[in-house]
Amino acid sequence: MIVLTVAFAIVAAVCTAVIFGTDALASLVLRPAYAEIDDRAMVQIVGRTHRLGGQRLPVPGALSIVAAALTTLSALIAGWLAAGLAAAAGLVLLLVWVVIFNRVSLPINKVFIAASGAGGTLDDARSLQARWDSVIIARTILQGTALVAFCLVIALAGR
Repeated sequence: MIVLTVAFAIVAAVCTAVIFGTDALASLVLRPAYAEIDDRAMVQIVGRTHRLGGQRLPVPGALSIVAAALTTLSALIAGWLAAGLAAAAGLVLLLVWVVIFNRVSLPINKVFIAASGAGGTLDDARSLQARWDSVIIARTILQGTALVAFCLVIALAGR
């Protein structure tokens, strides 16, 4: 059971790391970079970035949640309470991230994607980006903390 639990935890950690890295890049690099360019360029770059992210990132995002659930289940079945609780905490953090993403970030992403696809700009581009920015640090912290939780599972499995 230890091999299975650790394998699930590794998949959860690696997939979470992909989303964590993306959110960390957005909060540390892209957010201030967008502030330095004009609205039209920002809309085009943000829209295209979100279009590609929307096409490519759901797979690791979904796999992280499935692997987190399987990690939790296998650790608890094996009787490793500490590892199971760490995995469950990671799973809850990822689910909170999904709620924030779907309620705040995704609707804004869709507006930017549509505007960039039409080759235009948005009158409220800066306010939309400010709203998106208002949750990116929280999203980064949630993903980073979940990643740590899955690393803890690896350390605690079998104990």
